[in-house]
Formats: sequence, structure tokens, C-alpha cells
Amino acid sequence: MPKRHSALAHAAYHDLLRALREEGLRDLRGTPTLVRRGGRGYWYDSFRVGIEVQKRYLGEDTPEMSARMEAARAGKAPAEARRRERARLVRLLRAEGFLGLDPTTGSLMAALAGAGVFRLGGTVVGTHAFRLYEGELNRALGFEQTAQTDDIDIASFERLSLALEDAAAPPVAEVLAGFDFAPAPSLEPGRTWRWRQSSGNALVEFLTPAFAEEGLRDLPALGVQAQALRHLNYLIAEPIPAAIPYRSGVLVQIPRPERFAIHKLIVSERRRGEDRGKAAKDRAQAAWLIAALAEDRPEDLAEALEEAQARGPRWRARIEAAQARMPSSAALLAGL
Repeated sequence: MPKRHSALAHAAYHDLLRALREEGLRDLRGTPTLVRRGGRGYWYDSFRVGIEVQKRYLGEDTPEMSARMEAARAGKAPAEARRRERARLVRLLRAEGFLGLDPTTGSLMAALAGAGVFRLGGTVVGTHAFRLYEGELNRALGFEQTAQTDDIDIASFERLSLALEDAAAPPVAEVLAGFDFAPAPSLEPGRTWRWRQSSGNALVEFLTPAFAEEGLRDLPALGVQAQALRHLNYLIAEPIPAAIPYRSGVLVQIPRPERFAIHKLIVSERRRGEDRGKAAKDRAQAAWLIAALAEDRPEDLAEALEEAQARGPRWRARIEAAQARMPSSAALLAGL
């Protein structure tokens, strides 16, 4: 059974999550900065995107503009105090054993969040989502679950992206280019759903549910294409917010843990023949979540299982085949 984090860590995580969600409702963005050239002054909004500081032009320096900027600076102090408090909570979580991110991945997640990727429906899936369940479920991940992948998988509904009438800013392609990512070739010229880092092994993939044939779909809100996959609509329905303990915290969203667990059972059988290593990893993540959820949230787990089974004989067959390989998890599910 996964061990619990301390009550202090549990409270700190939810304080951080609440603070990040409240911060997302504020209009504050960066720091007003005056730059002088040729005897004239120009105001910029300076803000960080990943590891770089960018500037957005606001206007020429005038008495009125200067007064507005001073007022903005005066209002910056509470924002800085809030940032320091979030950073304190992150340090506390790291001291309590919460998993962190390496600087490159953390900066990239922060940049994607700053561009609005998760606000506009993007949901982190895969191992990076799994690692964040230790905060949601207040359970410490063991050594065998802590291996970090270089891949970042982000899923979103095509229909939601079309309906939002909003877009990431700066564009996702620009954010990725700033981290030395370039589009990976695909079977459709000029279109891609995968971005590979030129200086490393990192890979960012965009996914979307397939309601008919699998293939590439546009996600206008994110300005990218995504690979459509079956079973993904079940996984990313009703996502939940999550806090990444990096710097002063990064707000993302992830699938509900009970859906993630059942989805991993299905996926492990779907790709068992092509990649046994990944299938084993899928089952290990499912087993960890099932053990935690069967104790703390059995009703949620039972409902997710029933919904998946009700989607047809192929879904039921894959769930049953996965359980046959996982007798301990199967016993927990049978006892719900």
C-alpha cells in the first residue's frame, strides 16, 4: 500500500494549489520597466517565459504613463509577497519528499502554463501526470515509480479548442522554439503533433480523442496539431487542477486519478505486443493508483470502472485481460 505523506505536506500542497488557482484570476503579468534610448523613455512589461525574460512594449514615457507605471509597481508588492509564499510552500514540499522537476522540464511547464496552454484545455497525461497524484492523493511515490521521462504529453478536446475563441499567447510553437524544440516530421507534410528538442532527448506530444478515425487534428486554441487516439476521451473527461512543486509553483491540469488507473489497464493491453516495457509500466502505475484509491476513494474508482466497462465489449475484454495479469489489483477492484 502506498505510504502517506505527512499532514503538514498534505496541507502545504493544497495551500499551494489554492494559491495558484487564485493567482490565475489576477491580471498581474510582469514588471513595468523603463528603458531610455536617445534621450527618450519607453515603458515595457517585462516577464519571464521559461528561462528567458521577454518584453512587451507599453508606450512612450509621459507624465501620465509614468504615473500609471508607478501605480502598477505599487501593486506589485502584494504579488511579490504571494510569489514568495508560494515558493516557501514549494520548498516545504520538497523537504517533505515530494518529487520535483529538472530545471529544463520545470521551466518548459512554467512557460506553457504562462502561455495559457492549461487554461485553454490542455491536460498533462502520461508519466508527468502520474507523478502529480502524490499531491492529489497524499501518497508518497516509491523508488520504482519515480523514474522521470523526457517526454511531455498534453491532450485536449478538439471541440473545446474550436469553441474557446481564444489562443495561447505567445503561441505554443514559439514557446517550444525558445527551448530548442523543432517539429518532428510526420506523414502529413507541413503538419506535426510531435516536437523534439534538438539539444537533448526531450519530446513534446499533443494528443486529442478520436471519435472516428485516428489521425491528425487541429487544436486552434493551442495553435498546434494533435494525434487523435481512441480511449482518450474517457481519460481526459473532467480533468482536475494540479500544482507542480517547481520554483513558486506551476498550475496545470491532469486526468482524474480513477480514470487514469482504468485507462492504464486498457492501454497496457492495447500496446502489449509492441512494447512490453511500456505495458509493464502502465500496469505498475495502475496498480499503485488502484491500491490508493481502493482505500481512500472506492466509490470514485468503482464508478470509473463501471463507466469504462459500459463502453463496450472491447473495453471490457482489455480490462479483464489486464486484471488477469494483476491479481492483487483485480482483487481490490472485485471488492469495491
